[in-house]
Amino acid sequence: MFDITVKDVLEATGGVLLSGSEDVIIKDVCDDSRKIKEGDLFVPFVGNNVDGHRFIESAMEVGAATFTSQHTGIVISDKPYIYVSDVLKAHQALARYIRENRLSRIPVIGVTGSVGKTTTREMIATALSANVNTYQTEKNYNSQEGLPTCVDRITRKHKVAVLEHGIDDIGTMEILSSISQPDICVVTVIGMAHMQNFGSIEVTRREKLSITSHMNPEGLVLLNGDDPMLAELKGQMNEKVQFYGTADWCDYRAENIRRENYIYYYDFVCGDMRIPVELNALGQHNVGNSLPGLAISYYMGLDVKKAAESYKEFHGVRQKLIRIPGKYNLIDDTYNASPDSMKASINVLDELESEGKKIAVLGDMFELGENSEQLHYDIGKHLATKKIDELVVVGELSQQYVKAVQESDSQIKCYSFKDNGEVALYLMSVMNPEDIALIKASNGMKLKEIVENMQG
Repeated sequence: MFDITVKDVLEATGGVLLSGSEDVIIKDVCDDSRKIKEGDLFVPFVGNNVDGHRFIESAMEVGAATFTSQHTGIVISDKPYIYVSDVLKAHQALARYIRENRLSRIPVIGVTGSVGKTTTREMIATALSANVNTYQTEKNYNSQEGLPTCVDRITRKHKVAVLEHGIDDIGTMEILSSISQPDICVVTVIGMAHMQNFGSIEVTRREKLSITSHMNPEGLVLLNGDDPMLAELKGQMNEKVQFYGTADWCDYRAENIRRENYIYYYDFVCGDMRIPVELNALGQHNVGNSLPGLAISYYMGLDVKKAAESYKEFHGVRQKLIRIPGKYNLIDDTYNASPDSMKASINVLDELESEGKKIAVLGDMFELGENSEQLHYDIGKHLATKKIDELVVVGELSQQYVKAVQESDSQIKCYSFKDNGEVALYLMSVMNPEDIALIKASNGMKLKEIVENMQG
């Protein structure tokens, strides 16, 4: 974080100082009183279950200052208590102030999409880090609460920042864009995620593209040309737009794609430039996810060969291959799920070469709206066409996967369990060292418990 003072915070937020000095220096922000450090500004969010104001007193034993929306009079403290009417909006205003007044010369790359945004963000950061010091979104800080914290934590040593933008409701992306003010916008896929809130895929596209609403007018919009909802925008947008993908009309292309074991090889092509790429990632869909990192490296005038070399050692946080010697192999893809990402992960399992059984362990997908049952059934139909031996499900909606498989002519064996503990016990009892299981569902299904139990 660029050092700022309480005076800067007051200017950014319009807050009122109830105690302490406006000359106090703020070195970081924190919304967890258990993790607060000396020099931190405490941000006590008011959540559905917990009100951070309950922890202000303990936070101020260590922290430098705090926001508050519940103290309205004079506070007896030598540390700054800053009154704001809304803590969330105040934190967003502070991040916006920092972006405009401290980070204006640091290029920001904003990444969004219904599917693949985290992996794409990680790959962009990996590629850029081969040439320059790069900041990227920490953990899953891509929301109204998290993205401002990421902006706050960009420092002078960083030459570029890659920020993930995640939304689940109408209007949120415009807020995020106003905070990050990206110079380059990347949109991966327009899919069925959060359909309960968006209502239609057209609205989803509109909201995702709102990432451009506060971007640098001289900046670049980079769209996935392999996604039909984005490809049809060719020539339709006012911003400078380029496309990446496998189609021959894309500005940045992957050609000669081939797979050997768990490694993908392809040629990155832009104009007359052709660079061989070795990608350490599961699934052909990750070839597409890797293209923006190389495209942006080229656009920024960086060494694209060095960027491509970095993909040999790529290690993402999603879709981890876990080998437990002498027992079994797991694909941990438990963080979240949508129809598009579920199909992509099933394709990964189908593509993998295995001497043993292939088992798909699937749970419910959330926030799909009135068509939820049909979307789950469609996943089952997709699964039924693949070279997979067993389907193991947990959750009410997941019964639609089973129904679709059983109504097909597939030979996949289906098993249903009532909780994650039962699933783990079953898998540990039947899996052999050469077997592999994909484990995937929406985060709320907590299928991570299965992985943790099986790792012992």
